[in-house]
Amino acid sequence: MKINTCTWKTRALTALAVCAFLSCTLRAQTVGDANHTNPSARTGSGADVSAAKPHEDSFVIGDDDVLAINVWKEPDISRSIPVRSDGKISLPLVGEVQAAGLTPLTLEKDIASKLKNYISEPEVTVMVQQVNSQKFNILGQVARPGSYVIANSPTVIDAIALAGGFRDFAKQKSIYVLRQGVSKDSRIPFNYKDVSQGKNMTQNIKLEPGDTVVVP
Repeated sequence: MKINTCTWKTRALTALAVCAFLSCTLRAQTVGDANHTNPSARTGSGADVSAAKPHEDSFVIGDDDVLAINVWKEPDISRSIPVRSDGKISLPLVGEVQAAGLTPLTLEKDIASKLKNYISEPEVTVMVQQVNSQKFNILGQVARPGSYVIANSPTVIDAIALAGGFRDFAKQKSIYVLRQGVSKDSRIPFNYKDVSQGKNMTQNIKLEPGDTVVVP
């Protein structure tokens, strides 16, 4: 009777071991097949990883901006070129093209349209390599009055520093910024004495293209 009981237990354990082995093997094959048919399952990433970002098309090209124009497989046409003072650029086969006032995407389409007479399905990319058109002015009692390119979001104090600081008789409490508006121009006061002492810091505004800082 003891022999029969041991034999039964042995057979039961063997059957359980076989079932466990088969279950693991089947699970491994299922995962392997899924990875084979869906490569993204191996990395845990989907198709969104390689999705292209939308075209940035908010910038408006202006005079003196430097553009990098690339025409695929056409190195003789591709080049870096500044926008002339009349707002145009010149390219081989294309001739003169209006660039100022357009976005890079619009200019791409215009150039590609003109190239269709010479190239089948031209692929054109326009990138703004250097921004020189967006400027502010500073006038009056500063060392170097004139126009300056806007870079790194300058404030009124930054503008004064770029212009070399005040002259001897500058009225530091009566500075103002002239800003062009849609309906009318606005005059924004700026008291350098207060700001230099850490008072009313909100008046040290960031300058926008076309702003004029006046130091009486």
